[in-house]
Amino acid sequence: MTNLSLLQRQVIESPLDIRLFVLGRAGTGKTTVGVERMRYLLAQGVPADSILMLTPQRTMQEPYLELLYSPERQAGGEVTSATIGGLAQRMCDLFWPMAAEAAGFKNPGQPPVFLTLETAQYYMAFLVRPLLEQGYFQSLTIDRNRLYSQIIDNLNKSAVVGFPYTEIGSRMDAAWFGDPVQRRIYQDAQDCATLFRQYCLDHNLLDFSLQVEIFSNILWPQEPVQNYLKRTYHHLIYDNVEEDGPRSHDIINAWLADFDSALLIYDTEAGYRYFLGGDAITGYALSAACDEQIEFTESFVSSENIIQLSDMLVSAITHREPENINTDNTLEFILAHYYPEMLDVIVGRIKSLIEDNGIPPSEIVVLAPFLSDALRFSITNRLEAANIPWRSHRPSRSLRDEPASKTLLTLAALAHPHWNVHPSKFDMTHALMFALDTDLIRAQLLTEIIYHQKDLRLSTFDEIKPDMQERITYLLGEKYTNLRNWINDYRETTPQPFDFFLRKLFGEVLSQPEYGFHRNMDSVRIASSLIESIKKFRYAMEPLDLTGFESFDLGREYIAMLEDGVIAAQYLESWRTENKETVLVAPAHTFLMMNHPVAVQFWLDPGSSGWVQRLLQPLTQPYVLSRHWESGRMWMDADEVNSETESLARLAGGLLSRCREKLFLALADLSETGYEQRGTLLRAFQKVMQQQENP
Repeated sequence: MTNLSLLQRQVIESPLDIRLFVLGRAGTGKTTVGVERMRYLLAQGVPADSILMLTPQRTMQEPYLELLYSPERQAGGEVTSATIGGLAQRMCDLFWPMAAEAAGFKNPGQPPVFLTLETAQYYMAFLVRPLLEQGYFQSLTIDRNRLYSQIIDNLNKSAVVGFPYTEIGSRMDAAWFGDPVQRRIYQDAQDCATLFRQYCLDHNLLDFSLQVEIFSNILWPQEPVQNYLKRTYHHLIYDNVEEDGPRSHDIINAWLADFDSALLIYDTEAGYRYFLGGDAITGYALSAACDEQIEFTESFVSSENIIQLSDMLVSAITHREPENINTDNTLEFILAHYYPEMLDVIVGRIKSLIEDNGIPPSEIVVLAPFLSDALRFSITNRLEAANIPWRSHRPSRSLRDEPASKTLLTLAALAHPHWNVHPSKFDMTHALMFALDTDLIRAQLLTEIIYHQKDLRLSTFDEIKPDMQERITYLLGEKYTNLRNWINDYRETTPQPFDFFLRKLFGEVLSQPEYGFHRNMDSVRIASSLIESIKKFRYAMEPLDLTGFESFDLGREYIAMLEDGVIAAQYLESWRTENKETVLVAPAHTFLMMNHPVAVQFWLDPGSSGWVQRLLQPLTQPYVLSRHWESGRMWMDADEVNSETESLARLAGGLLSRCREKLFLALADLSETGYEQRGTLLRAFQKVMQQQENP
């Protein structure tokens, strides 16, 4: 417990019968206190299994899990690390007989089937596709996967906010001011949500929204459930309170007095998960139920200049009069005419920071409002050419877009001819290039000669003419032959469950020396996420009665689901950083949720509207579906402007709270898409610079 302030130590070593509410901006050491408080409780002999550690989402638990999984931990029970959703699932599973009939399930005697985001979208697609053919959402142009996910998002918001799911459409309709056609879209969305909920009740399926509703409305009020929870858990650590939903806050508020001790941690300038139902207002209200409120004001991350820059920038965004400061050593502009030229300068500056200034790659991040495939490739390709280690993280990126997963799925289709999935020669070329760890030219030559798309036949390497064999190389031919023989041998056996097949293929061939997955840890992580995704899909589908679907095959259905654009559920592996000594390239909001301070930040495209504008979500509205929206009030342009201003101020302040030394603002005359830059964030920076010039 070195390098801790006196105030931090007081909180950590506070009595074992006190409930504290700790608040402050990011970087003031709040999560550090949470981790050390847990260490202190365990050191005082508090049984580990009597401690409940809550966060709004699992990725926020990493600092705590590092302690819980460390070798210094003594043997014994385990601290329960959970989200309210995870706790709801456990209670639904444990008290299923009590919940099933009260919730209206058709088969209360049968066990529940818990759905992931992916399997929920699969069933939503199954139910909504016929409605689309009947004319539902006819006036809407939107990718189907976004349509499915927004309907599910509405159900989730109704659960975490605490209003009946039957009111989703009417709430949005009452707030709509504009084209009357949109009202029909809201009604269609309500019909789909109702149909999905009824299907879940008929087949014992529990998506996230139904789990939370059952726990909140049916199980939590029951005395046996409360007795079980209160008897099990005596100490609470609840971090990032402001990012959780109102229903979670309601339960904790009612439960708080029964804990021997509690530590609630609140970020005063956050609230980034509002679009998922997070509610900072109801989160702060929990302070009234605590014995003491303690505010942390000293930043352990940002320099004084960065803090002043943050205050000045937020003032400029929110149209307050800023104080004059000197940003010479804190803020630096990277200016270029063309976008590729700007990326070249950024990579050159990163190389200089690492080699000349001694800043580790892990202390540098490159942030953009959105990270398109083109931008990701452009910047990471330049980093590779400069021998700068990098990693990239985009949680919303579908597994189908990753080269590693595309390779596995292509090879899986070859090994299962009965799926009747015929990969294109393009997909086959890239699969061979990745799997056999070769170049594009040789992979394309090999594909053109050995792959017969119509019947999925793979010719032998011996059938290739000798001069072409030499051009492809015998080493590559040997690797291809091993892979071909493995696939043909598998075809002769009884097909295994899809995730079993991929484990076997990965372990016996692709992870071996000289093959593509052997040293590529990022691809190994993607393969792990894909296999976990398939396993959860199988778990959700196997209990169902599919006897009437003779042609149903889990593997083929899963591939079809990915092709339909279903986004992969969130996997912790994608947030964990095995190789931490790398430059991070990520969307700005993703970096915020990682809660990892760095020395230097590069912000791309400050003139882009992506920094401030909400994503177009025609089927949902996070502000109208919140607990604080006045019933019947219309959402006007002024509301949109105010929400964008507040969101940008939170984003800018949150990013700078995680910056120690310097901010580089990278700006091209023409943006990535070729337009002139004129966004709100850029105008705010211009105000900051004008204030400096004219104090």
